[in-house]
Amino acid sequence: MECPFCRPQKEQLIYEDDLIRILLDAYPASRGHLLVVPRRHVERWGELSEEEKLALIRGMELAMAVLRETLEAEAFNVGMNLGKEAGQTVPHIHLHVIPRWKGDSKNPRGGVRKAVLDLEDENLNLKERWLMNRLSPKEEKALREAFSKHGSRSS
Repeated sequence: MECPFCRPQKEQLIYEDDLIRILLDAYPASRGHLLVVPRRHVERWGELSEEEKLALIRGMELAMAVLRETLEAEAFNVGMNLGKEAGQTVPHIHLHVIPRWKGDSKNPRGGVRKAVLDLEDENLNLKERWLMNRLSPKEEKALREAFSKHGSRSS
């Protein structure tokens, strides 16, 4: 299987620089759900260089700033699934940046801690939900324009 993060689809790629890419998640948990990935194919955290680790954090900060600016995100869930047993489905390190808004969940308490409760991911089971969470063309254009202000080499 070819890695979808090494050769992302053009419509998913929203930002890139020498070390990272920022992609639109194919199965968004919320509007604007982004992935920050190293450009180099790396499967394990320990294989990243210190420079790549710092670039992932910078990418997370950039993603949050742009999502605040363009979609008025009020909060974020940020996390990584490191290893198959932790739920990682693509064997290429990636950091999820999931924007959140007041009232978008009946019970947000517990946040990422819910990941270990062994519950099905209703977002992946309900195709209409992740389709609904995709950005409108207008929102996607605004996001791309905001990222381009930060030196993205993506179109």
